[in-house]
Order: sequence, then structure tokens, then C-alpha cells
Amino acid sequence: MIELAPSILSADFARLAEQVESVAAGGAAVIHCDVMDGHFVPNLTIGPPVVKSLRKVTGLPLDCHLMIENADEFIPAFAEAGADWVSVHQEACVHLNRTLQHIRDHQMQAGVVINPATPVETLTEVLDMVDYVLVMSVNPGFGAQKFLPGSVHKIRRLAELRRQRGLSYRIEVDGGVALDTVAEVVRAGAEILVAGNAVFGKGDPKQNAETLLKAAAEATLEKV
Repeated sequence: MIELAPSILSADFARLAEQVESVAAGGAAVIHCDVMDGHFVPNLTIGPPVVKSLRKVTGLPLDCHLMIENADEFIPAFAEAGADWVSVHQEACVHLNRTLQHIRDHQMQAGVVINPATPVETLTEVLDMVDYVLVMSVNPGFGAQKFLPGSVHKIRRLAELRRQRGLSYRIEVDGGVALDTVAEVVRAGAEILVAGNAVFGKGDPKQNAETLLKAAAEATLEKV
């Protein structure tokens, strides 16, 4: 099942509740929150207080993508704020296994993220303990970047490893997902589509969400 996870990084923060409500009406299944610390990535965004505010206005799962150093220190705060899913970067975690277990110990779904230059094979030891794998199809740090085609083979490889090992993690993709790229990532095996600019950039977010989901559904039919 394909799910759309609009990224609030591209939303109008002055109208955040309204925009989240709009994409939910358009079929979004998850709200994606990009958390950046200005160290691991060259940008500063949101933290637990915004997640806590979002929790009051939506019943959708809140997917917190931690592009930060020292993630272990902040996991309890995100759990308390109402996060449902938390993903951490392979590149930022010295003890990845322990960090993923820390997320699970706080009753949240645990995800692992890889940057464009990081091979899928770096995850082989943790695939059996994650709920989802997030493939970055741009270099993290900013919204509205161009999709990197090399990420498609990673999605295929993750789908292949899942079959081979009888695992059940889901595959999420983030970066440059739009009408011109969505079919390719869905056909490769992506199931959770993070889209920011394509949903919130211009026009009506509800309609944009519907259009993107329709294109994803059509690509799913082509895959069968």
C-alpha cells in the first residue's frame, strides 16, 4: 500500500494546522517532520515543541526524521511530544543498534535513514530490527532539491533484501518526489512517499496530495 507523507518543511508555518488538515483531506496518511540541528546538516528547523503542537491538531502518525547528532539524547523528548515514528541516520549514529532499540523502548516505530552516498549494505546488521528504511534521494538539509536518480537502485536493493530475508520493513523515500519522479520510485518498491515542495510549494495542498497519490496508484498498477 502506497502512503503519502507530506513534509512540513515546505509548509507555511503560520498556517501549519490548516495545511496539515488540508493534506489529510487529500489522502495523506502520515505527517513528515524534518528535524535538523545545523551540525549534521547545514540547516536548523524544528524540535519537540512543534511536534507537540502538531499532535494537538492531527490524529495522523507523526514521522520524525532526525537529521541530528546525538539522537539518543532527544528520543525521549520526541516520544513525550507525541511522535509515532522516529528515524535516525546511519551516518550520524555511532551505536546504531542501540539507538534503534532506544526508539523502540519508547514505544515508537524505529526507522533508519541513508544518505545518497551511503550503500544499502551498511544496513544489513539492523534490517531485522527496523520498521522502515528511509532512502534519501537528495542530500539532506534543504527542501525543493532535484531528485538523484541513483537512489532508485537502492530502493530496488532494499526490496530484494526484504524478500530474501523474509523481513517486513517498509521502504520510504524522501527528496525530489514529485509528479515526474513518483512513478519511478513506486515501481522500484517505495511505499511511503515523502513530498514537501510538490505538496506545499504552490497551489492547493489538498489537490496536490490527491494528484500525487493518483500518480502513485497508477504506477502501482503498472508494476503488477
